[in-house]
Amino acid sequence: MLRVGLTGGLASGKSFVGHALAELGCHLIQADELGHQVLMPGAEAYDAVVNEFGEEILDEDRYIIRRKLGTLVWDNPERLAKLNSFVHPAVIARQQSIIAEIAQRDPAAIVVVEAAILVETGSYRRFDRLIVVVCALEQQMERAMKRGAYSKEEALARLSRQLPLEEKVRVADYVIDTSGTKEHTLEQVKTVYNSLRSLSA
Repeated sequence: MLRVGLTGGLASGKSFVGHALAELGCHLIQADELGHQVLMPGAEAYDAVVNEFGEEILDEDRYIIRRKLGTLVWDNPERLAKLNSFVHPAVIARQQSIIAEIAQRDPAAIVVVEAAILVETGSYRRFDRLIVVVCALEQQMERAMKRGAYSKEEALARLSRQLPLEEKVRVADYVIDTSGTKEHTLEQVKTVYNSLRSLSA
């Protein structure tokens, strides 16, 4: 079985590439989705996060408001590290149990784990191969704002705190550039998929 990490910067096209790989036959695990799950009431990280950050991060149904939580940690590296210490171990445990399940069902599987900070945390070393998705900085800004997720200032602030894409590219086995058309991106995805398939065969 082949374990593949998939990462990139803010709005660089990671999810598009992940879904394209899944359509070709890879098993896709999205760390962000697991991050949502472990913060649900009753899940692994919920109590620790609420105890640490207070009830003001909850809505009326006692669900964590991720955006509110984000504003509390964004400018505070210590609090962010604290949050990550609750969330990351739970996410990795879920990842590993999903991977073990897939390995049992499909020993020749290619499992792709899409996560934003694989290089920053050194987690990329747990994978057999690493794909880094890149695009022009202007496009990252444009896409992040187009989604309505961030204002220009927020997008700039997030980008300034992320490891530059050049640094991530240095440790990549494959680089997919999403600056061009969707068709051009999909061609690159197919090339990478064929290479991965030949490794796992």
